[in-house]
Amino acid sequence: MRITWFGHSAFRVEFKGAVVLIDPFLTGNPAFEGKAEEAYAGCTHVVLTHGHDDHVGDTPAIVAAHDSQVVANFEICMWLAGQGAKNINPGNTGGTVDCGGFTVSFTQALHSSGTVRDDRSVYLGNPLGVVLEAEGEPTLYHMGDTDIFGDMALINELYRPNVGIVPIGDRFTMGAKSAALACTRYFDFAKIIPAHYGTFPIIEQTPDEFLAEMGERASRVFVPTKGKGFEA
Repeated sequence: MRITWFGHSAFRVEFKGAVVLIDPFLTGNPAFEGKAEEAYAGCTHVVLTHGHDDHVGDTPAIVAAHDSQVVANFEICMWLAGQGAKNINPGNTGGTVDCGGFTVSFTQALHSSGTVRDDRSVYLGNPLGVVLEAEGEPTLYHMGDTDIFGDMALINELYRPNVGIVPIGDRFTMGAKSAALACTRYFDFAKIIPAHYGTFPIIEQTPDEFLAEMGERASRVFVPTKGKGFEA
């Protein structure tokens, strides 16, 4: 499994013929470096954790270019279908969907979900975390935007994720202390990838405090270079 971080919570995940973009906020992302079209080249699936603009991002452009399958909650899928997405694969909390060669399971997340269009709020379902599983590949858990919650223990029991993408930016998600507690109390990740920081001035700018809070397990944290792929 090869993973590339594009800043914020946007990731490209490649394995066994699948090219998955998770929360592809590229255009308008202050932390993104490069060309959006190159970042999502060959995209087969777009997986969305919730409906905020800094997570849906370039999804309409991606599906228009590649007819990528959209994997998200029901409301987001229907909303994007109204914008031209023809290949949708909806689910919701607790469900698992077959994406052809891998599955996506939807977990709880403590956040909100929606957008504003023409000065009107658009409800886009519940926020989610996502677990990607493929035979012979590490199990990846992208927490989405969330606070810590006790049922993370059940997520670990059900899926035993090896790789965790963890929001650490504070204000809108967990901060360093809560994120570190989530990783050390509820999970046994082999690799922890911090996300949702360094994008906007009002959130945490670096992973330094998170690394300090991780203590003896800081060696499990991998801080990727934006735009440079790595093996999970």
